[in-house]
Amino acid sequence: MAALPGLALLLLLVWGGSPAAGQKRKEMVLSEKVNQLMEWASKRSVIRMNGDKFRRLVKAPPRNYSVIVMFTALQPHRQCVVCKQADEEYQILANSWRYSSAFTNKIFFAMVDFDEGSDVFQMLNMNSAPTFINFPAKGKPKRGDTYELQVRGFAAEQLARWVADRTDVNIRVIRPPNYAGPLMLGLLLAVVGGLVYLRGSNLDFLYNKTGWAFAALCFVLAMTSGQMWNHIRGPPYAHKNPHTGQVNYIHGSSQAQFVAETHIVLLFNGGVTLGMVLLHEAATSDMDVGKRKIMCIAGIGLVVLFFSWLLSVFRSKYHGYPYRYIFF
Repeated sequence: MAALPGLALLLLLVWGGSPAAGQKRKEMVLSEKVNQLMEWASKRSVIRMNGDKFRRLVKAPPRNYSVIVMFTALQPHRQCVVCKQADEEYQILANSWRYSSAFTNKIFFAMVDFDEGSDVFQMLNMNSAPTFINFPAKGKPKRGDTYELQVRGFAAEQLARWVADRTDVNIRVIRPPNYAGPLMLGLLLAVVGGLVYLRGSNLDFLYNKTGWAFAALCFVLAMTSGQMWNHIRGPPYAHKNPHTGQVNYIHGSSQAQFVAETHIVLLFNGGVTLGMVLLHEAATSDMDVGKRKIMCIAGIGLVVLFFSWLLSVFRSKYHGYPYRYIFF
């Protein structure tokens, strides 16, 4: 009977010490994970992960850090052009954070390639790439933790805004120097200077109204087709369905667009414009009546054809739009 108090005291010490021991083990595991991630991040801004690394460092607790993961398919046989473009922007974002003075172990950037972690894609029921997901320090990813690629595009600046919204980590994107713009500007100035030098005092070409009108028209067509939106948002060129292999050149939402879509709209607008120019020339030129009739018919045909196609694109993006011309 005298041994009972001693046994009870022993049990009390064991049960009382378990939480502290468990907490200590938890802190040791967390420290090992952070140190491992910091070591990898010091060598490469975007940490490549397979299934085992993803489950151990991203999914499994404990974790006091956020991980931004890009799920992609970069192998050449996957033929994912968008994946390569998105990877370049993602690398710029990760490098901007890695070499920032504010760099901490609060957030890490990682990548899971389909050919290296197909089990991760299956675990997350993921069937498209590229996809960006934020795995927060506490809890599971919510709806807003999946990046809306089709709406925002994959430009590093847009990704940085999303990261700041989900993690409160502000990243100033620093791009590598691009000398293409200055070189093109220098080439243009050289061409203009060469023309001025060769023509000497004859600068009548600078007062050519047709030339200036054509240049202004090209600028207007480029802007109205959405080229500036592409430059700001960086959308993919097109979308390929991974199941059917079908390529979509027109985005199904009115809130986004593909690069190919802007080229198509540019072509349609150009066709309508050309038709209007032909109609104007048919009405005002001094050519014989037969040529003017041909020009008039061609102008009407171009306007009707390309405007109908333009309306069909509009209907495909604004579902329920009641008007159409010739085509559905």
